[in-house]
Amino acid sequence: MKISNNEKVIGYFGFPSRRILGEARKRYGERLELVDLDVAVGAPDSGLLNTTTCRIIANVIDNAVYLSGRLAAVVADVGESKCDRGRHAAFLLREMGFEVMESRFPRDEFENRDLIYSTGRGPLPDRINAIMDTVVDPTDPGREAVTSCEPTHGFWGVPPNDFRILEVFPETTHIFGWTRCVEAGRPGDLEMECYVEEGLPTVFFAQSFCAKQDLAHHLAGRNNGLYVDCHRSVNHSILSKVEAFIKLS
Repeated sequence: MKISNNEKVIGYFGFPSRRILGEARKRYGERLELVDLDVAVGAPDSGLLNTTTCRIIANVIDNAVYLSGRLAAVVADVGESKCDRGRHAAFLLREMGFEVMESRFPRDEFENRDLIYSTGRGPLPDRINAIMDTVVDPTDPGREAVTSCEPTHGFWGVPPNDFRILEVFPETTHIFGWTRCVEAGRPGDLEMECYVEEGLPTVFFAQSFCAKQDLAHHLAGRNNGLYVDCHRSVNHSILSKVEAFIKLS
């Protein structure tokens, strides 16, 4: 979460429709900064959710409460491109008095953007961060500096709460799952989300208590991959398991 000195900001989570993001800026202020509420930035626990809530959804609520005096509005992805808990989070925020604009990303707004970061070479955390930045600014000049590569491994899933799990992957890792859909501008495209390269050693990641656990577990079994889930922070056991899978495959 990058916040400048603007008095007010517009928060968002998931991948809201670019049209809805534009409408939010017209309504609340063209110059207001857009802030991703999904990202863990050290906001204190709001205590409003149970301990078995997906960590990303908990980040959304905790960050909104932490920024409550500065949030002009929250643009909430509540469509198939997020999850039912995203819809529930929008409801809870509205109940708490926040201005909430709901977004559903219809198929007729799907894009076909080139998969530069998903199929390129480079540190996996950097490439996933760059993909998520395109939600706000799809005109990213940094894409031109990324070179494509033949993959040695794959990472399937959403951006994790704890990026340390991404640091153990080689730079020749290709990105799949919802993160790949974001780069393509096609959140909610289940066919694309389920695609992985046949025979490629792939780690299928999901946050604990996330609805995508079922999909990750199924795809890992179908593709002989490694299924991993973790709640808040990754531990040594999880990192060792992923490292061993990468080294032995």
